[in-house]
Amino acid sequence: MKNKKILITGGGGFLGSFLIEKLKGRGVPAENIFVPELPEYDFRKPDDITRALAARGTPDIVIHLAARVGGIGFNQRFPGEIFYDNLIMGTQLMDLAYRLGVEKFVGIGTICAYPKFTPVPFKEEDLWNGYPEETNAPYGLSKKMMLVQGQAYRAQYGWNSIHLLPVNLYGPRDHFDPERSHVIPALIRKVDEAKKAGKDHIEVWGTGKATREFLYVDDAAEGITLAAERYDGGEPVNLGSGMEISVKDLTEMICRLMDFRGEIKWDSSKPDGQPKRRLDVSRAEKYFGFKAKVSFEEGLRRTIDWYLKSKK
Repeated sequence: MKNKKILITGGGGFLGSFLIEKLKGRGVPAENIFVPELPEYDFRKPDDITRALAARGTPDIVIHLAARVGGIGFNQRFPGEIFYDNLIMGTQLMDLAYRLGVEKFVGIGTICAYPKFTPVPFKEEDLWNGYPEETNAPYGLSKKMMLVQGQAYRAQYGWNSIHLLPVNLYGPRDHFDPERSHVIPALIRKVDEAKKAGKDHIEVWGTGKATREFLYVDDAAEGITLAAERYDGGEPVNLGSGMEISVKDLTEMICRLMDFRGEIKWDSSKPDGQPKRRLDVSRAEKYFGFKAKVSFEEGLRRTIDWYLKSKK
């Protein structure tokens, strides 16, 4: 990796910042890492993609992190934009990367691509056995097309494109904007604001019965780095921690860690999202030696601490 030129879309974001740190820790010099960002580079436009790929000479590796994504509410409000933006970014970027001589493409997909009622734990071979959960489908399917395209280009052109399926990420530097945040940052902010306002309760979407798996962002960055270094196969690979927790238990844990003793009120008129979510993570360990290290409670503590300090 030390001598490779690497282009990272979305590298200025939450996961991207940790990934860049991992690459530098592997000895990749800063000048070999290029992060094209808006507004200079709009990855929905082929000319901007071409400029980005040529800006520092054709990169050896492209890691595509960029995505238009948010929580359930965001997905419900903007399904058309989410589908188009993610599909067109991935499709055009992959095609131009191949045509301009990039050696390897690392596509970052999403477990929202899995069918709504996938048996737990989610195995990669179950990816096509049904339609995704409705609120996630436009995002999940648009990202899933990178897998199809990568496998097609591998079959016809012998091109090295890999596809990773990370579970829900969390950690320091996450987005805490209530319009776009996922469940953990949304709950942390909600509890913090309730404490400051002296409220005796918080309201949370859904019933609390849905289950989720979470992967600490630094672990996710390590998994992507290992795959970029070691994995050259055509099969999709889950990236996760292998844990599972209900939204109810998650909410109660955050309240405990933040010392909030008020009531939790559930708004069952709002959707739960996918009923259950936990990955089979054996393929990642087998193919490129990845295994998550940070425990969930420790990761939550670090995330809460970062959020509270960042507001001072």
